[in-house]
Amino acid sequence: MTISQTPAKLLPAGVQTGRKGQDTMYKIRLKALAKINLGLDVLRRREDGYHEVKMVMQTISLYDELEIKKTKQPGIQVRTNLYYLPTNENNLVYKAAKLLTEEFQIRDGIAIQLQKKIPVAAGMAGGSSDAAAVLWGMNQMYELGLSRKALMERGVRLGADVPYCILRGTALAEGIGEKLTGLPAMPKCYLLIAKPGISVSTKFVYENLHANELRPKQHPDVDSMIEALRAGDLELLSSRMGNVLEEVTVPAYPVIDQIKKCMKDEGALGAMMSGSGPTVFGIFDTQGKARKAYHAVKAGQLARQVYLTVPYNVRRQKFEK
Repeated sequence: MTISQTPAKLLPAGVQTGRKGQDTMYKIRLKALAKINLGLDVLRRREDGYHEVKMVMQTISLYDELEIKKTKQPGIQVRTNLYYLPTNENNLVYKAAKLLTEEFQIRDGIAIQLQKKIPVAAGMAGGSSDAAAVLWGMNQMYELGLSRKALMERGVRLGADVPYCILRGTALAEGIGEKLTGLPAMPKCYLLIAKPGISVSTKFVYENLHANELRPKQHPDVDSMIEALRAGDLELLSSRMGNVLEEVTVPAYPVIDQIKKCMKDEGALGAMMSGSGPTVFGIFDTQGKARKAYHAVKAGQLARQVYLTVPYNVRRQKFEK
């Protein structure tokens, strides 16, 4: 077992480029980082069917790898290491490439190789992060001149999490998740990620969450989490974490609570489900405790995918106009 290290010298998706001659970029390799929700509150269901949320998002150093290459063969080709993932218009990677290809009338063919490492259907925004990486990579390859803000505006057309996956780091997400405010970086710690051998439908969770009927005490105190971040207090932050979607997912999948208990028993400052689940993460103040919990989760056969990693933080800059 090794800790997933923060990739070195990253652009917003982590990038290595290939060039023909001195100027023409024909290939780009990127790392698309996963996220966890340190806090997730659903305020209400809107009349248009969307849910208004208030979330604290955190990028972590667990990532998928993508290679985008120009080809003479027209069209968009997507290949992946997982046989069950779609490689057509049903994949966000394909949709992201198509969005920019059509808008900027790109005539080259695009071949995308996707190596999935982030658990699928796990509440970690893997698909959204892959789409964000494609937007960023094509912007670089074709010198489209789109600012980060412009990429985020296009990303929301693909999914509510895509703008955050372009921004990355620690952020407050509001609206349907597209209104983003950078927050102070998460304090140094170790994160244990455990995804049980089940998949959870986000649609199922939100449809069965009666947001407008939740009692006040069921809502996590996101504002106090933000204060803990500003104070750099990891223990306080961990004690304030909350995810209102656990109201639906945990009763349907009790293994989530079993993983949380296992992590806490092994010294986690806090443990919680990320997104709509079923992935659980635990926060540890020492690597030794995190490693011990890793072995406990594995020994208990509570999760199919288990990773030990760290937060990925970025230096905040003002958005380009």
